[in-house]
Amino acid sequence: MTRKRISSNSPWEKKVGFSRAVRASNQVFVAGTAPIEEDGTTAAPGDVYGQTLHCLTIAKEALESAGAKLEDVVRTRVMLTDAQDWEAAAKAHGEVFAHIKPACTFVEVAGFIDPAWRVEIEVDAVMDEP
Repeated sequence: MTRKRISSNSPWEKKVGFSRAVRASNQVFVAGTAPIEEDGTTAAPGDVYGQTLHCLTIAKEALESAGAKLEDVVRTRVMLTDAQDWEAAAKAHGEVFAHIKPACTFVEVAGFIDPAWRVEIEVDAVMDEP
């Protein structure tokens, strides 16, 4: 099986040794995606809804780079530093996935690499064709 590694040029990819996404056959796995702007700053500081939309935009771009689309998403994992922020994150997630309805998990975590990040999202997709 061949693998295609997708980079988003995040400064963390080289430091940590990971790919934004990996396509293996007809599956695409998008790594934990934080709300990072291209210049390395945090998108939508303090705004969980805005950060969630930003994370999902980055994930969508990674999916497309791997040959997949949002409609191929079968699972998402939304990690929050404060579980009480779930409604803001759920609103953004619902806007993006309203008709797709992937399996989804929301969890609270102790924190992220950058304390300004309030949310991080993982996405898994399965395409019809390998």
